[in-house]
Amino acid sequence: MPVPFIGRLNPIEYIALVGSFCLVGLEAIIRILTLALPTSLLSLFYAASRRLFNRLTSLESKQAEEKQKSISTSVRNASDFVDLCATFGYYAEEHVVQTKDGYLLGVHRLAWRKGEEDLKVNSGPQSLKKKVIYMHHGLLMNSEVWVCLTDAQRCLPFVLVEQGYDVWLGNNRGNKYSKKSVKHSPSSLDFWNFSIDEFAFHDIPDSIAYILESTKQPSLSYIGFSQGTAQSFATLAIHPKLNEQVNVFIALAPAMSPAGLSNGIVDALIKASPQVLFLLFGRRSILASATMWQSILYPPIFVRVIDMGLDFLFGWKAKNISMSQKLAAYPHLYSFTSTKSVVHWFQIIRNQSFQMYDDDVHPPLTTSSKYTKVAKYPTRNIKTPIVLVYGGSDSLVDIKVMLRELPKRTVATEIPPYEHLDFLWATDVDTQVFPHVFDALDNFTDAEHTREEYESYRRARNASLGASASFRHQYRGSDAVDADAATMLSMGQLDNRSDPALAHHAREGFVTPESPSTDTSGTTLTSQAPESGRRVASSLQVETRTPETPDRTGSWTGADGVAEHTTQEPDSSTPSPTRLPDSAKRVYNRRGSAASNLSFDSTKDRKGRSGGIRVGAAKPVGGVVTGGSASNLTGSSDEGSRKRNGR
Repeated sequence: MPVPFIGRLNPIEYIALVGSFCLVGLEAIIRILTLALPTSLLSLFYAASRRLFNRLTSLESKQAEEKQKSISTSVRNASDFVDLCATFGYYAEEHVVQTKDGYLLGVHRLAWRKGEEDLKVNSGPQSLKKKVIYMHHGLLMNSEVWVCLTDAQRCLPFVLVEQGYDVWLGNNRGNKYSKKSVKHSPSSLDFWNFSIDEFAFHDIPDSIAYILESTKQPSLSYIGFSQGTAQSFATLAIHPKLNEQVNVFIALAPAMSPAGLSNGIVDALIKASPQVLFLLFGRRSILASATMWQSILYPPIFVRVIDMGLDFLFGWKAKNISMSQKLAAYPHLYSFTSTKSVVHWFQIIRNQSFQMYDDDVHPPLTTSSKYTKVAKYPTRNIKTPIVLVYGGSDSLVDIKVMLRELPKRTVATEIPPYEHLDFLWATDVDTQVFPHVFDALDNFTDAEHTREEYESYRRARNASLGASASFRHQYRGSDAVDADAATMLSMGQLDNRSDPALAHHAREGFVTPESPSTDTSGTTLTSQAPESGRRVASSLQVETRTPETPDRTGSWTGADGVAEHTTQEPDSSTPSPTRLPDSAKRVYNRRGSAASNLSFDSTKDRKGRSGGIRVGAAKPVGGVVTGGSASNLTGSSDEGSRKRNGR
């Protein structure tokens, strides 16, 4: 039997390994001592850490902290999901799902706007009928991460509830809300013997089945974050029938095959042998001592420790998240999971393959690997429309690798300054991320158009894409779509028959362009910025093109092609029509260019080959769209909005 690590690690990595064991041992000793100490002594440690922090912190920082202390403290001290929702005046239900292998999963439901608590939702013929959304958290998290914000308007579940959705939030086996099984005790090794495979084979499909049965709805929309997206990729890949029950999959900070960790030594160590994590953390729950450190450290110090860890491992600076938000959210960040599930991730990173768990890891010098192959998740078989929204500064996202492994119809949108956790808690998450979620829900959950209507919609939309690709903005904001549509409307190129959704968006999107400087026979149209108070697109220049003529830059492929690359710099200050009632009014811009509103299934080149859609500010990536039955994949953005607002 070969000796582990021989031939894999260099002397420096051996030193790092020994150091890791020493730190883990020291932490174990501290944890044992902490459990034995009386509460009064723990309070003394907490007070000491607070005094130390106050001495090292500037007066300005203290004043800024005091400003947000009230709401931040309320969120930080909330005991559970229901308590967090009650902090903002929302009623939440708790449900329990039993998986086929005996685990009991906690699932939370937010179905009622403020004031609707006494009404029935999706529970019979006389109840309110609402579309269903399922949201799933990331690694080492639980459902609380979605609702532990300091502002209800930046909380995606609350906003979706106010828009009229029936929102459900799931939890993985082993975490705070799912630490029970009918077969195993949480103290046993068998309870923690699970990886991403079990999430995909049981947790996600069984949770979705329970939700659809409870609501009597034929399908739902899936919104995942981080590992929650990987679980959906795996689930949809191995459950073909489930693709009919998920009408759209929106992946925020998607994860599939990360490149690795930012710290070179740790990355090399883990890649050399992922199983070393079993030696460091055992075979039960990983990082179980995190709750201990949280209890003895003053919150600002705990925040600094978390920030340092994120920077050390992933290179994340967390500058888009305010200090008050960190103080509120970081105590809700950690939840239990198995060491095996983390080992599974490092197997994926090591092999650069989104594969199932490898129970029989072969030494590097043997030939056994020639005769065995770990099964990959067949993600290209996914039929559900996929919309990826990823951060340009997220070290865990390799978008090129991801798009190669996903169906061609997949749509990818980049938010350049965003890191991983920004998709949950950034100060401007409501203007940077939410509009992409709304557009995806509008396009794919109201697919009730005939083929003829869809073809007309597609032609107008592709023309809009072609014009949008040639905009030269002094200001690149979220108004590109509206200004383009309004210009087409003013020229008579757009009406209710050609594209009812885009025509309505042009009229109701509060864009009224000035008269063009030349007529339609000219080559350039210059639209001056409207007066203050309207949505603005300054100095837009549109070069008109013959629909079948390819763009010289390669950014547009004609009437039946698509925009390969558009640039986005959203402006959080420009308002758009509010979609919330007076009790929770907020404005959300549709941003990201016309491509984010396009139906993504039927776009092909002249030879019938797949084209591609890429929305964002990164370099273009090849094909993202395949053919298929377009008529049953998309709907009008306007129609979806009208249906929700007309409830």
